[in-house]
Amino acid sequence: MALEVTDSNFEQVVNSGKPVVLDFWAEWCGPCRMVSPVIDQLADEYAGKITIGKIDVDSNNELVSRFGIRNIPTVLFFKDGEVMDKLVGAAQKPAFVEKIKALLA
Repeated sequence: MALEVTDSNFEQVVNSGKPVVLDFWAEWCGPCRMVSPVIDQLADEYAGKITIGKIDVDSNNELVSRFGIRNIPTVLFFKDGEVMDKLVGAAQKPAFVEKIKALLA
């Protein structure tokens, strides 16, 4: 299961020393509901290697503004606290796996 990330715990999560994948989503977003089970599967599959979290855009305006999130779902891939890559829109699991493997390389 993916970690709930908020404006208040974001810095702690991205600076944990592990690569981080963050899914910006909302309850009312249809494509987000399609991506959500994939994010949860990846969180289980990569447990201990990377941190995977979800950020509710309706509750975390600071992060939405900071990263210029205009469309959801948007998934950001962090390494060493910096954004390395992103996926916008509903993507299939292989697209996420490819980007995660690049983070771990």
